[in-house]
Amino acid sequence: MNPFIVCATRSMKKYANQVIQYLSNYLSFSKIKDQINGIDLLNTDLFADGEMEVSVNLSIRGKDVILFSSSARNDAGVNVEEAKIELYHAVDALMRCQAKRIIVFEPFISCSRSDRTTRRGSVGLWVHLKTLSSLGARHVVTFQLHSDKSKTMLDPALCAIDDIPALGLLKKHLCDNYIKTYDNLEQDVRNNWAFCSVDAGGEKLARIFANSFGAPLVVAHKQRDYSKPNTVESINILSAEPVEGKTLWIVDDMIDTAGSVEKLVRVLAQLHPKEVNIISVHPLFSPPAIEKLEALSKDGLLSKLIVTDTVCCSSYKQNIPGLEIVQSAELSSQIIKAIINNESMSKLMRHFDAGIYLGKK
Repeated sequence: MNPFIVCATRSMKKYANQVIQYLSNYLSFSKIKDQINGIDLLNTDLFADGEMEVSVNLSIRGKDVILFSSSARNDAGVNVEEAKIELYHAVDALMRCQAKRIIVFEPFISCSRSDRTTRRGSVGLWVHLKTLSSLGARHVVTFQLHSDKSKTMLDPALCAIDDIPALGLLKKHLCDNYIKTYDNLEQDVRNNWAFCSVDAGGEKLARIFANSFGAPLVVAHKQRDYSKPNTVESINILSAEPVEGKTLWIVDDMIDTAGSVEKLVRVLAQLHPKEVNIISVHPLFSPPAIEKLEALSKDGLLSKLIVTDTVCCSSYKQNIPGLEIVQSAELSSQIIKAIINNESMSKLMRHFDAGIYLGKK
């Protein structure tokens, strides 16, 4: 096992503590006691002129450092710009203290959708990854990037990147809480459920869910008004089977302003399904998302909204009664275990089959 230490910027200290607790299931306390101390490894000083300095409080010479950070909404209330600059300072400080290898663990990379090259526009994700690798990060770990092509932005000779699917967390949540038995999967889910894409581009994601549960696929084809940001003009529903009376699950990798899903839920409601639910990895919930989702709940159109904790959203449970948050810290601990033991992570990326999962229970 490589000597290692886990630390976090201000935005992720609570999350990193949860990961450490799960790590104790795989490693003896004697092996992780130094890692617990590592939660307070970094100290961030903010100056009156708006500048910042991050310092390291313990010796990390020759150790692998797993650095948790987030530039999205977080428990500490650190805003996007400040959180990102703090991450860059932290990597620089760790390099100056002669860490052997720096692994940056961002459960959600906030600039992940800025991945398209245009004639005069910057590419936020490229800037972010380039900055991390230039400062000395040698490995980036994240959950569910917005597109596969994003992984090509890093030169693997300089910095590796692992994009871990978080879909399995959501699928297991459905199995454990709503399906429970193989008989229910066969008799109810495969006959009465359907998974719906949020748009034509999201068909692949929805199809992965549909295949995992052996349920029908519904494709929503939306027409955007490109003269205005985050605006949907119309939506057409494509399905080989009628959706009337079915339990529908809208699948998306992230919910930003909720403009697309809000309009889609209202269109689907006109087809008289039994209920409409949303399942998504990253709950960005940028304004006015909460108002839109709250209105859907109050109108009786949205039953459940299931997301992961890659972006802090627990405070919105009072606004959205059907909001369920799936924890990811245990999966993060399994990833760290694989990294420090130089193990393959292929088992964490395998296709999830609900039949096999429920058959083992």
